[in-house]
Amino acid sequence: MFISTKKFIGFPCAHRQWRDTGHCKFIHGYSREFTFWFKAFALDDKSWVMDFGGFKEFKIFLDDTFDHSCLINSDDPELDLFHDMDKKGIIKLRILDNVGMEGTSQFLHKKMNEFLTQKTNGRVWCFRVETRENEKNSGIYEEDHKGNAV
Repeated sequence: MFISTKKFIGFPCAHRQWRDTGHCKFIHGYSREFTFWFKAFALDDKSWVMDFGGFKEFKIFLDDTFDHSCLINSDDPELDLFHDMDKKGIIKLRILDNVGMEGTSQFLHKKMNEFLTQKTNGRVWCFRVETRENEKNSGIYEEDHKGNAV
């Protein structure tokens, strides 16, 4: 079994956790970074798990989703207000099921594995994603090769 990692840094975005009774219910922002862990039973023709130069399309997706965006939960009671601000060009709205670090990691885990299935024909899979909002806080999502949460 071979393992490699890839880190993407510098994605300034805002979010809010509307269910929180403390200060996280307010819109606030961080520069997020994402670390992906990959596994493969065999290396490619260059003797790599993954050609890191092959992530250009995924980086475009990350930029579109997270760079200077406002992440809002799909069940936020103020979602209509955020849609209005997006239409007026005040925010770049991106809606996720869970904008927290753990939920973002789960979302990105799914997206990365869709990308890897297409890019490597299933030879490489992502088993762990860490989303970091700052140097102190992160959330991790992990699954085994069969798609079972670990």
